[in-house]
Amino acid sequence: MSPEIQAFTNAILVALAHGGITLALLAAGAALYAFLTPHKEITQIRDGNAAAALSFGGVIVALALPLALSLTASASALEIALWGTMTVVVQLLVFRVIDMLFAGLPQRVADGEVSAAALLVSAKLAAAMVLAAAVAG
Repeated sequence: MSPEIQAFTNAILVALAHGGITLALLAAGAALYAFLTPHKEITQIRDGNAAAALSFGGVIVALALPLALSLTASASALEIALWGTMTVVVQLLVFRVIDMLFAGLPQRVADGEVSAAALLVSAKLAAAMVLAAAVAG
């Protein structure tokens, strides 16, 4: 087997493992967010609440941003797990603070107000970008 094929074979397995760890952290973070949210967004989404879908979709992207940067900044599976777990925990705390700062908006999202969801998503994405830059820095 050529050295290029051997290098690719080794690298693809590592890349798949690292990506798998990161995706598992993303899924766990999104599930934890859904569990901890007082307004059950998954139920609201199933009921057709577009604002809840926008809000929860923004949460998933906001969790993914720092996780993606922690993936690029880490050299091993353990490092990815540690940095990834830290970013999920910090993001969930930041989300809670944002919900408290914008008191009333989570309830407005539950009531179907897309404008409230857009503002919450924007704040959560902004926090995610800052956290991602801190991890990459």
